[in-house]
Parts: sequence; C-alpha cells; structure tokens
Amino acid sequence: MSSPLIKAAVRTLFLCQSRDQALRQSEALAAQYTELAKGLAEEAGRMSVEVPPMRGVDEDMRSWSFFMLLEHNTIVNRSITAAAVQLANGEPLSGPATIDVKKGVMPSFSADESQVELFAQSVADHIAAVRGLGNLRGTKTSQHPVFGQFDAHKWNCMFAFHLRIHLPQARFIAETAAGTQAVKLSA
Repeated sequence: MSSPLIKAAVRTLFLCQSRDQALRQSEALAAQYTELAKGLAEEAGRMSVEVPPMRGVDEDMRSWSFFMLLEHNTIVNRSITAAAVQLANGEPLSGPATIDVKKGVMPSFSADESQVELFAQSVADHIAAVRGLGNLRGTKTSQHPVFGQFDAHKWNCMFAFHLRIHLPQARFIAETAAGTQAVKLSA
C-alpha cells in the first residue's frame, strides 16, 4: 500500500468520517468476526489456512488460524486504543502504543478459542475509551507506518479500517477450516 493515491484516499476518508461513524463501523465489523467464530469448532479455529494474496495482508500473515488472526487483531486493537487515548490526553506514547509493527503484532501459534472473548473485549474497550475522550481532531500526532502522521481521530478511524482489511482473510480462513472440518467428520 505504498501508492500515494491510496494514502491520500485513506487520509481523506478518515477526515470525512466522524468519531461515531468509526465507532459504529468497529462495532459492526466486530459482530461479523464474532459470527464467524460461532460457526467454528475449536479444532477448526486452530487450523492454519493459507490465504491467497490479499490487499493489506503481509506475506508473513497469510498462514494463520482464525484464532491467530483474532489474536493479531486484539494486539493491534489495544495498540490503536492506547495511541488514540494517549494522543487525545496530550501524553507521550507508551506501552501498547509503541509496539513494533512488524514483530509486536504477530500472534502465537497456541492461540485458542479464548481469543474470541479477548477480541470482543478489545473492541468494547476501544469504544468505551474513545467515547469518553474529549476532542480527537487536531491532537498531537504519531507516525502510522504506512499512512503518515495520525492524530487521535485518525487512529480511531484506523481501528475500523484495520478490522475491515482483515475481514476477507477471516472469512476465507473460517470457511476453509469449517469445510475441512466437515470433510474430516464425514469421512
């Protein structure tokens, strides 16, 4: 996603989006992930599935299980929430807001069904935290690795955007794993 046109489009989208629109999108996207999780048995949720190349899905993220993807999203969710809150409060970034975007966001191979609840909680925590903040626009900024400087508002918008990026991957993994599980059960 290094195209200047894509970067400009994303930044413009975020400028036009309200806090509440971004939060509603986050909630709706989280519900879609949760619905996918309901259709998966534990074994299917742990099954690594190689997805075809997808926009926004790095090569080292293409062979995850559904639970690994949820763990990744939870890590990123917590990082984005921390960045938005700290910037809105005029604080220097620390803790989860400073994770290494290449190494610190990688899930463990032991991710299990507990990730469903952890993911849902990370979304609920973000929504509650951001609703309780004052002004998000025009705060101090921090560097997003692809899209440049983000204030607290852009980080809030990025929360839903990141969930949207990985949703096709989640669907592919869930459908493939559930199909494989069904074949095993009928054999």
